[in-house]
This record gives sequence, structure tokens and C-alpha cells, in this order.
Amino acid sequence: MEKLAIIGCGTMGHSIALNAAMAELPVKMYGIDEGDIARGKAGILKNLTTLSDHGFMDTDKALIISSKIITTTSINEVIEDSTYVIEAIPEDLNLKMNFFQNLDKLCNEDIILASNTSGLSPTAIASLTKNAQRTIVTHFWNPAHLVPLVEVVRGKETNDITVSRTFALLKIMKKKPIEVKKEVPGFVANRLQLALFREALFLYEQGIASKEDIDKAVVYSIGRRLCMTGPLVSADMGGLDVFSSISDYLFSDLCNTSESFTSIKDLVKDNKLGSKSGQGLYNWDKVFTEKMNNKRDAELIRFLKLD
Repeated sequence: MEKLAIIGCGTMGHSIALNAAMAELPVKMYGIDEGDIARGKAGILKNLTTLSDHGFMDTDKALIISSKIITTTSINEVIEDSTYVIEAIPEDLNLKMNFFQNLDKLCNEDIILASNTSGLSPTAIASLTKNAQRTIVTHFWNPAHLVPLVEVVRGKETNDITVSRTFALLKIMKKKPIEVKKEVPGFVANRLQLALFREALFLYEQGIASKEDIDKAVVYSIGRRLCMTGPLVSADMGGLDVFSSISDYLFSDLCNTSESFTSIKDLVKDNKLGSKSGQGLYNWDKVFTEKMNNKRDAELIRFLKLD
């Protein structure tokens, strides 16, 4: 059984640590200071409360799970006795490269070093290390303790043992890992997500439909279908002749902009970042924020129960 060290207490770090503890794996979580750890612990308790409220586990089990996550502000302590390290620090390539260079020096060669990056190259992340064969990407999706997908991406020097140990670990954690066979920016799921996001923003900027109706168009149609049949299975079920015909007349008219839209850039410039700042495309007041978070988590927990 792998012994996990999670580097980072933020949104992804504490959620991955919770996922590991729920799978009864030994897990330690590193934070940069006591305040960072306190925020991570608060996030874990909040997530456990939500799971308990929806009948996924009882309160006693939630408390036991919480107590199993060891926290520390010492890198040496978090990697001590660990066999598998998952990094969940900010998405900055230079930061990750330097961090992995340091980890590579501190960790024995048989310890796997994984990054939770959502799209950066594992080859680049490992480029300053001497043992690149044990570096890999494990891209968990937010919220990591509720969404089953983990994208496993090998770098140019990642060996088969690292890949096989990673898949074995993720299956213990009850995830649904996929192998990304070739390095590509954004991997698989983010490329699909951003393709939809680009077209949605194009329709919004062109005034073709309101943001509310664009979101409804996804939630109440392909959103319902795609949770059971992915885009390629859906095409087979609908008929490849039909999809080919639609592609012939529609592909050339789809949005193909190569950069972010002005409307989004303007919002970011004004620090209107969405739920994290209270304003984005939507107004994220307390009532709306709680409503959307509760609605999302309830549905994800429902699927988790089915899994």
C-alpha cells in the first residue's frame, strides 16, 4: 500500500488528501504555514459535513477520516516514510520545475513524484531532476474527492513501473483513471471543456442567447446525455452519417479564436473572477454561491453512491 504525501492545502490539495483518507490510505498533507494548514483542515471538515449531510457516511466515520490526515509545515516530515508524493502547488511551470528539482534531491529514487497540474508538460516539470523516470502527472478534477476522473500523463522519460503503480494507487482511491498516451497542452478533458467553453462564450458575445440560456442548453441536453455516453459513443448511437453531415456544414462556422475573449479579459482586469471574488459572468452573492455549491455537490455525491 502506498503512503501518500500531499504537497499543498489549497482547493485541490486538501481534497486529494481527503480522497486518500476515505480510501484508508496513510496520508500526510503539507502546508506552507499554520494558517495554510488551518484553511486546509477547514475545507476537509466542510467536505466531510456535506458527505454526512447527504448520507454518504455517518458523523463518526467522518471524524475518524479527518483524524487520519496528518499535517505538517515541514517538507522533510511530509516525505518521511512516504512512497508516493502528489504536488498540488500553483500552476506556474518554473515554480513546479524548481520544486520537483528539490523533491528529487530529497526523496529516495523509488518514491514516485506526481504533479496535479491541469495541463503543464510532465517532461518540462521533470526537466531539472536527475530521476525523471519516476515523475508523472496525476490530474485530479475539482472537487477531487467527488469527481472520479484522474488523467494520468507520462513524460518522455516516465517508466512503466511509475505508470503501473499510479494506476494501482488510483484504483484503490476508487478513481476512474485514463491514460493520456501523448503529451499535449491541457491533456484530454480540459481540451474538451475549453472547446465547449469557447463556443459558449462566442454565442454569448454574439448575443445569440443569454448566459442563462446557454448554460441551460448544456445542462438540459448534452449534459444529461454525456454523463452516461461520451461524445464518441454518442456519435455512434446517433449515427456517424448524421454526425458527418452536420460536421460538414457546421465545423467551418464554429468559433476558432486563438485567444481568450474580450469580455472575459475585461472581467479579469476588473478582478471579477467568478465565485472566488463574488462577481463574474454571474453575481456570486452568498445565497447564489451556497445554492450552486450545494446543487453541484449533491449531484456528484449521488453519482458517487451509484459508483
